[in-house]
Amino acid sequence: MPKAVAEEIEVAGHTVRLSSPDKIMFPERGYTKRDVFDYYLAVGDGILRALRDRPTTLQRFPDGLAGETFFQKRIPTRGVPDWITTATISFPSMRTADELCPADLAHVAWAAQMGTVVFHPWPVRAAAPDHPDELRIDLDPQPGLGFTDVVSTAGVVREVLAELGWTGFPKTSGGRGVHVYVRIRPDWSFVQVRRAAIALAREVERRNPAGITTSWWKEERGDRVFLDYNQMARDRTIACAYSLRANARATVSMPVTWDELDSVAPDDFDLRTAPARFAASGDAHAAIDDVAYDLTPLLDWVDRDEKAGLGDLPYPPDHPKMPGEPKRVQPSKNRDLKALEE
Repeated sequence: MPKAVAEEIEVAGHTVRLSSPDKIMFPERGYTKRDVFDYYLAVGDGILRALRDRPTTLQRFPDGLAGETFFQKRIPTRGVPDWITTATISFPSMRTADELCPADLAHVAWAAQMGTVVFHPWPVRAAAPDHPDELRIDLDPQPGLGFTDVVSTAGVVREVLAELGWTGFPKTSGGRGVHVYVRIRPDWSFVQVRRAAIALAREVERRNPAGITTSWWKEERGDRVFLDYNQMARDRTIACAYSLRANARATVSMPVTWDELDSVAPDDFDLRTAPARFAASGDAHAAIDDVAYDLTPLLDWVDRDEKAGLGDLPYPPDHPKMPGEPKRVQPSKNRDLKALEE
């Protein structure tokens, strides 16, 4: 069979070259590179709302999901269109990188042409790369739990946010989890926003300690939904709204309304079904930028918890040791803890 001819497609006033459009990206379902490219154009307004002006890590599959993958944090210095915009971000090590920073839908299309399946934006904008403007609450079900358990936990998150006077915006993760996003003012550091996320997670946990946990160590989580506060640590990212996920089904991390969250399932949204929903119903996160909240109430909770003896929690294992962080050792191997128990 002759190789498909590359095409030049106009997107947002730029010419994007689509090469090898018939390359299989999702073998189990037969979805091609063209399918991925067309998908991202179909949900363009939605994914651009999630990505615009955000430094973005690209999860690329140059040979499809059957081949190798890598996370691209640095945009190459050669072979990149001159209209591609980037933003400089700092890793926990304080090394820097120039990441893709989508200014329009052509940036998303160009990334899809490069074999990008999953988009992982930072919770910051290019204008303030050290100050998050997006509080991300990641609800992660432990083994043995189902999507209904996560939805129940999301309801508690909504309850706590409502008491703060805040509106959160839920989406499916594309797997068994749920993410809830809250727009905040970009006035605080990663350290402060992460501590605020911990304080919020602890309050949610208090409402249902039998079903919800903030325990970082898996051996302590049990059959509960884990609120992964470390998704707010510097250089931790989540697949954005409308991003495809790298699984055989080609599911989508799909924005939904609170009213419909308990009636959907993760498999409802994939490369084929999401565009039809988007065309019919629009973006469930369309209002996410309407209000940016003041983080002060959560920082007050941080102070309250500190006075009650609840300080910081462990950072991810690849993160430098941070001031005030507790010992980064799982409890069953913590000699100091065992000595106290004896």
